Amino acid sequence: MRSAGFRRTRRTRRTSAAALVTALALTALASCGTSSSDDNDGGGSGGSSGPSAPLDPKAKVTLSIDCMPPAAKAAELREWNEDIKTFNKKYPNVTINGKSTPGQCLEPPRFTAMLKAKSQPDVFYAYFTDLEQVLDNDGATDISAYVTDTTVPALKDIQPQVLDVARKDGKLYALPTSNYTMGLMINRKLFTQAGLDPDTPPATWEEVRAAAKKIAALGKGIAGYGEYSAANTGGWHFTAAQYSLGGDVVDSTGKKAAFNDDTGKKVLQQLHDMRWEDDSMGQTQLLKWGDLQKQIASDKLGMFLAAPDDITYMVQQLGAKYENFGMGPIPGAKGTLFGGNNYMIKKGSSPDKIKAAIAWLNFKNLTQGKGQFDWARTKADQLPVGLPQPNFFLGATKTKDDAERVTNATMPVENFKAFMDNPVTGKAEPPKAQEIYKILDNAMSGVLTNKNADIDKLLSDAEKQVNQVLAAQ
Repeated sequence: MRSAGFRRTRRTRRTSAAALVTALALTALASCGTSSSDDNDGGGSGGSSGPSAPLDPKAKVTLSIDCMPPAAKAAELREWNEDIKTFNKKYPNVTINGKSTPGQCLEPPRFTAMLKAKSQPDVFYAYFTDLEQVLDNDGATDISAYVTDTTVPALKDIQPQVLDVARKDGKLYALPTSNYTMGLMINRKLFTQAGLDPDTPPATWEEVRAAAKKIAALGKGIAGYGEYSAANTGGWHFTAAQYSLGGDVVDSTGKKAAFNDDTGKKVLQQLHDMRWEDDSMGQTQLLKWGDLQKQIASDKLGMFLAAPDDITYMVQQLGAKYENFGMGPIPGAKGTLFGGNNYMIKKGSSPDKIKAAIAWLNFKNLTQGKGQFDWARTKADQLPVGLPQPNFFLGATKTKDDAERVTNATMPVENFKAFMDNPVTGKAEPPKAQEIYKILDNAMSGVLTNKNADIDKLLSDAEKQVNQVLAAQ
């Protein structure tokens, strides 16, 4: 999942692309700029206008694209429109029709309904974890043949792991727009007041427990550490904690639960002990995404697991200040949950439509210094610059982007130094992630709301239910 509402919940996904059609079908499509129901993931040669050929400048193409910023986000919408104008200087034959959705761009129920109705835009936004759902609904096209070092020059510098979550059976179905890894978010003010060093966040779960006690000792209703246990977010964070200790949630076959072990017991036992023995987690439980952000933004919480873009939400929506937050790597550091968001291309799109879509996604989301990575413009528009995400580049592209991000930072980037200097290997979310997270919410809420919770039974019950979910794949 992922933040910003499962942005997380912040949360993760998808893929898209297309196949070839016959030369006759391509000619017809190019003249009308519509999708072809004859498109498939492997048939046809595409004639002289195959996947490797550039977009025909005579082909009039119209693309509907998900998640255009709403009017309420004036600066982001202005940048979107500026990018369309710049893009059209090179591709005047491509018309982009942005689609804006009130509220959160990607709400899981709406997304599922859209897929089933086949009503998704030509280019649609999805979480990393949505690939299976999209393919089950025959929603995205295979873009493998269209994505090359020519069409996406930074391709070689995109983390393999980020592209791997967009693949199925060797076929590529999406291009990334953002990603994240979980770390430890801290309130620097409370750390200082409690005599802790905000530049050195806790590196182990034992250190988290000790720090949480000191922060809670400040009184005034302040909790040292916070955790989710509702709306699928508890299971999401349980997964991150399992990864941090070297554990897993599903085994390597993807067919069996793997959390009913010593690691899973350690995760739940520590939360139980912090809640009931230390009284360092506050009285209010059954929290979901948004609750912990409000607590830490109002100086009532010292730490919680989060992705970096939570800070943007807390500053822009809750009135907090960037300098009050810091981040360290996830405690334990044997692994961390990673996720993010993709754009996919609707199944049945014509080759010219696919080429136009990839050209737009490359310009808008995957070119250092352009589109979302135009940090000088972002700063001028008084939008956040300096968070360590999106962070899916490697090599020369990453080096250049990091330098521009620091140069144009609108926040104290040194507050994320511990997080940036100690990267933790990310692990993808489990299959059937949302269903599994919902089940694991019960284990999390069990130890946080019941002093006498039976941890062995909570894990055993969850294991049985998750195995049923996995068996139904």
